[in-house]
Amino acid sequence: MSRTSTRATHETLPQAMRDAADDFAEHLSRVDNRSAHTVRAYVADVVSLLDHAVRMGRTEPAALELAVLRSWLARLRTGGAARTSLARKAASARVFSAWAHRAGLLATDVGAPLASPKARRDLPGVLRADQARELVQAPGDEYGPVLLRDRVVLELLYGTGIRVSELCGLDLGDVDQGRRVVRVLGKGAKERAVPYGAPAQRSLDDWLRSGRPALRGATSGEALLLGARGGRLQATIARRIVDRYARAAGLPRTSPHGLRHSAATHLLEGGADLRAVQEILGHASLSTTQIYTHVSVERLRAAYRQAHPRA
Repeated sequence: MSRTSTRATHETLPQAMRDAADDFAEHLSRVDNRSAHTVRAYVADVVSLLDHAVRMGRTEPAALELAVLRSWLARLRTGGAARTSLARKAASARVFSAWAHRAGLLATDVGAPLASPKARRDLPGVLRADQARELVQAPGDEYGPVLLRDRVVLELLYGTGIRVSELCGLDLGDVDQGRRVVRVLGKGAKERAVPYGAPAQRSLDDWLRSGRPALRGATSGEALLLGARGGRLQATIARRIVDRYARAAGLPRTSPHGLRHSAATHLLEGGADLRAVQEILGHASLSTTQIYTHVSVERLRAAYRQAHPRA
């Protein structure tokens, strides 16, 4: 995110506050290597915080106090902000405060004691294994290039559990067909190797032999998956592919993230180790992966209630 684009979003702030927000954005982008989307979200939260601070008479970052941060969150809560949104904004405030302290703008890290409202974690919806199998087989056995592409998209999303952005970012050199592994560049530019199975390999073989050459164009480069015009497949198109085939198959509405949830749940139900699933999914924290154990337990409880005579 450039200084120009950042500054345009908070022209009403005092100069010292504007400079702090701009420098924070530069740090997130260039040092922490955060995605453009993440940088925008963090900076928008921080601009909101700094605007609140200015309304309270604080015109420089050095005047920020824990009371100001808490007052900001309280105002947002009174305004109807969801607990998940408040938790994210509290995290943004803590990250900004820690950075400002390191940068010499704050004498102490005032945001360190700031507590986050505990966000309620809804269990993700997942397909049953038979439903997931029906979805990945929905494109059929035809050999048109777009159908071959769609089949690879579905097989890889479910077969690896990778994020849709990671899927669309794959290059030809990221696929190790001998070991059936894809090299994925995940959040924070962290690289990991993710295995895939024989069905995905067959779809990849068909795509690379007959589908990709038919769609390849001047803008294809090394992209593994291509759009109808030959450029790199976009995440929005991948989402439409999943949604379209789920609807056509009469399945519950799902998305690439739903297939990621399904893959993780089915791995755990099949006996996979939790830490192995964490590595496959690219989760930084094991607690993030543990939600899928809750999903599995809920599915078992539902089956028990339905089938056991003394449930």
